[in-house]
Amino acid sequence: MNRLGIALVAATLGCIVGFAGIAQADNPAPPAAADGSKGGGKKGEDGKYVLPDGTLTFNIAPDGTVDWYTYSGYKRYHSECHVCHGPGGDGSSFAPALSESLKVMDYQTFVTTVMSGRVTDKAGTKFIMPALGDNKNVACFIDDLYAYIRARAVGDLPFGRPEKREDKSQAAKDYENACFGP
Repeated sequence: MNRLGIALVAATLGCIVGFAGIAQADNPAPPAAADGSKGGGKKGEDGKYVLPDGTLTFNIAPDGTVDWYTYSGYKRYHSECHVCHGPGGDGSSFAPALSESLKVMDYQTFVTTVMSGRVTDKAGTKFIMPALGDNKNVACFIDDLYAYIRARAVGDLPFGRPEKREDKSQAAKDYENACFGP
């Protein structure tokens, strides 16, 4: 089962168990790598960076070059998310600051929230995150979105379009083609 399938199953399970809010997790900034790059992960065969415990992360080289998935996350965020959550993920009057949420939100909670949506009530005001699991521009790139927002949340990625990026790997191309279908 690919990551999209896992994400969809997780989102469904989140609905079944009655997901009602953000699970707060101790989610500190990833450590810098020995070469000075930010994100602290190791590049996997698919080109995604993961921490030693398997948690998805991002990579920003000392010269500012971001990994492909973080760059793709920037593009997807600005096509789908920034209208509500603000251009830098800093929130708005009707959507929370993702740059704050992802300081404490773990990957699984992020996926469940984005794919299944949720409603919160704060002092009588309802805040609604729509379910985006059927939006392929979101669902197919959930890891990319997480990497980008996480890099912003821990302060390693400045506001604005990343100036340099890694090339898109064949694995990323293959996954995208498979996700969007023929």
